[in-house]
This record gives sequence, C-alpha cells and structure tokens, in this order.
Amino acid sequence: MLVAAADASDRLRFGTHVLNVGFWNPALLARDCATADALTDGRLEVGLGAGHAAAEFRAAGLRYPSPNERVGHLGEFVPLLRRLLAGEEVTSAGHYHLERAATGLETVQARVPLMVGGNGNGVLSVAARHADIVGLVGFTAGTGPDDNTLTHFGWDGLADRVAHIRREAGARAADLELSALVQAVELTTDRQAKAREMEHVFERPADVLLDSPFVMVGSTGELADHVRRLRDDDGVTYVTVPERSAEAFAQVMPHVR
Repeated sequence: MLVAAADASDRLRFGTHVLNVGFWNPALLARDCATADALTDGRLEVGLGAGHAAAEFRAAGLRYPSPNERVGHLGEFVPLLRRLLAGEEVTSAGHYHLERAATGLETVQARVPLMVGGNGNGVLSVAARHADIVGLVGFTAGTGPDDNTLTHFGWDGLADRVAHIRREAGARAADLELSALVQAVELTTDRQAKAREMEHVFERPADVLLDSPFVMVGSTGELADHVRRLRDDDGVTYVTVPERSAEAFAQVMPHVR
C-alpha cells in the first residue's frame, strides 16, 4: 500500500504508524522495508510499537504477552531491525533467534528513519535510545485484556514525557524528532460546546479535552497556536492526525507556515 501511494507523488514521505512488533520477525520485516525503501525512492519511514490491544493478538491466534514482555521484545527488535537495514549480517540468541540473517538488499537511504511510538517509561526509553522519531500518544496500555488508559494526556503530561525522553536519550537527545498523535481535530467557533459534544468519545470532561495537546478544538487561528505551542514549548515538530481529521488539519497548516 505504501509503494502504491508513493507512486502518486515524488515529494511526500510514507510510513507505518505503527507496526506491532509482536506480529513481525525482524529479519522478514527488514527485507520488506528495504524493498519498500527502494520502490519509494528512499522516502520510507518505519513506525514501530510494542502492541497494546489484546483483541489484535486474539484475532491473530497469538498469546497476549505481559507489558514487560512486550516492551522487552520491542527493545530487542528495534536495534536488530536497524542493523539489518544497514546491511549487516545478524546473529541473535535472544527472543528473536536469528542466524546469519541479512536482507541481501541495499536501501536508498543511508539510514531508514525508525519511529517508536508509545507513552510508558519503558517504550519511551527504547525510543530515546534507538529511534530517530519518538511518537507520543497520551495513553498507556494496562495489564488487563482491554485496558487502555489516558495518561499524560494534558500539556503537563506531555512535558513530563518529553523530559523522560531527553533524560534517557542523553547526548543523542538533540538528534531526535518528537511526534504527537493528535486524536481529533475539530474546527469550530465555540470550543466549549464542541468539547462537550466530544466528552462521550474520550470519556473525559470538556475542560480536560480543551487542555490536551492530543485534541485540537477551535478556530483555524486557535489550532495554529496549538501547533506552534507543540513546537515551541515541547519541541514537537511532527504531528499525526487520523484520516477523518485530515481535511480540517489541512486548513490549519497554512496559518502555521
């Protein structure tokens, strides 16, 4: 699908947001990614996550690992994928038993950008140490089978997550790109009324939604200020919105530029 989409443009970049590493083998994914990078003329970005939805694992007939296991698998997977995409031959005796694995392919990009998305300390530590792009989402997977909890959902929470990333990244902090997954974009002249309409979706009161970096509600000018605040206060320069919000967000960006 990415290769087909890339055929419509010679400028746009394309990526996954995000692949659940519980469903992939790093050697096989590296082969697919190297191929996609070649066929998109070096415009690929690979987004990875630990996997949070138990229903996705059940649907695939797979055991749902514990949070610690999922984070551990992610922490092993990302460096292996990095090495494979760099053209190395890799042997690994960890969770992923690789023996002289290699893609046999050369990527167009000298370094295919890797994104790691999440919210918890463990996932963000992996991202800080190994990724090029860190995706912040504002929710954390719990220990129950269907428990996803909004945490660090406000501006103070985002600042806390960014501070954690920078501590874990150390000297490479300045090289990281920070991303925010904005879950809804609503253009309106009445922020309070629109936020009240959205309360049932997020199961949070309107005032919480209006104080969240992960929800954008207001006029084009107000939403442009929201994007600038992400950039100027928290260093977020990569904003992702769902398809249903793309048209509204497109009206905002000219006011930011």
